[in-house]
Amino acid sequence: MGICKENSVDLQSPGSWQQAQRILEVLASLSYRAGEIDRYLHQIACGVSQLVGLDWSVVTICQDGKERVMASSLDLGEGDHIYSLHGLLTDTVVQTGRSLAVEDAKQHPEYGRPPEGYISYLGVPLRTPQGEILGTICSFCNQSRSFSVDEVRTVELFAERAATAIDNFRLYQQQQQFNEALEVEVAKRTEELKAAQVQLIEQERLAAVGQFAAMIVHEIRNPMTTIRMGLNYFKKTHLSEPEQERLSLSLDEVNRLENLLREILLYAKPQVLQLTELDVNELISTMLVSLREMPEAVDRLITFVPSESSIDIKGDKDKLKQVMINLVRNACEAIAPVEVVTCSVEKDDPDHIWLRVHNGGTPISPDVLARLTEPFYSTKSGGTGLGLAIVKRIIEAHKGTLLIQSDPVTGTVVSIRLPIASRNSIDKFSSTCL
Repeated sequence: MGICKENSVDLQSPGSWQQAQRILEVLASLSYRAGEIDRYLHQIACGVSQLVGLDWSVVTICQDGKERVMASSLDLGEGDHIYSLHGLLTDTVVQTGRSLAVEDAKQHPEYGRPPEGYISYLGVPLRTPQGEILGTICSFCNQSRSFSVDEVRTVELFAERAATAIDNFRLYQQQQQFNEALEVEVAKRTEELKAAQVQLIEQERLAAVGQFAAMIVHEIRNPMTTIRMGLNYFKKTHLSEPEQERLSLSLDEVNRLENLLREILLYAKPQVLQLTELDVNELISTMLVSLREMPEAVDRLITFVPSESSIDIKGDKDKLKQVMINLVRNACEAIAPVEVVTCSVEKDDPDHIWLRVHNGGTPISPDVLARLTEPFYSTKSGGTGLGLAIVKRIIEAHKGTLLIQSDPVTGTVVSIRLPIASRNSIDKFSSTCL
């Protein structure tokens, strides 16, 4: 009884030779495939019990003071079987790293206690080629019995196979995790490259459109100026009332066309940002008077709910004012007199804020909502369809996001998510963006 030293199996006697043949047959029957560790360890547990004549054998993994049963020659039922190593026979094997044979555990409690109903014990450590102890093969008998050197060595042979399989399985799992992480990273980088490619194509397209638009607008503006001068001349002459109406209509159309040309240029050309550090609450507060004086805001109530504390962003003051004017004007046009448009600022997370413009009124249908930021798409009779498209480009140039939601209960909410200015790296934005 006690801790056994390694010994070789004596093959001189006929009985030992037959036993060796049986061991080789069982070892040869073991079949391990990568990722199928449970079945392999179960074969080992059953093989040990069969060859050594044991009532119960288990293969365990031992970590952090716990042992987990990986395989058992007896059915233990569903679920994990995890036990504390403290005070167990297994703990002695793990601590010493040597095989332990106990003929009667009740007479030798110094080695630890066996499971209830079992008396004798044979424990063998699972040692990797690098010398790491992974766990044990534990075998029990419900009667007192001794273990021969050959029997101990037999279990040690199986323990070597089990340790190698578990070590390979851990490497297999690590490789699988690495492969999965690599696949995720590759997918992420691929999406980033696709997005960058789309952005580059869009930049090239907008640059070409901008050049073309600038040329066309220049060619149209010259004759438009001549037409305007001619129409203004007729305003000085005596005209009948129908003629005055036609003249007024013509001038309105000239103004509308010039406004369209101006917005086409504004949309097509690159958004060159003059970035400064801005307090968002202060920016909107200073705009309230001019917003309330817009023709579209007559008889409407415009309110502002600032964030609880001041929040600074890195932005172009004039372009962000243009965004607010456009959004508030649209909100005022969508509601009846006396109704309210609410502007608000709130912190989204430590790095971003939400700037929102909310109004009631008739909700926007989903099919229209999906197209609101498309160039030249407008639901207004005299609209150019470029207002929200320009707003979106300005927000994206600020590395922000534009979100429009509308439903019968809440009304319409236009939300702008912008990054908060970094105190450590205030120049993280490019000064020229699309």
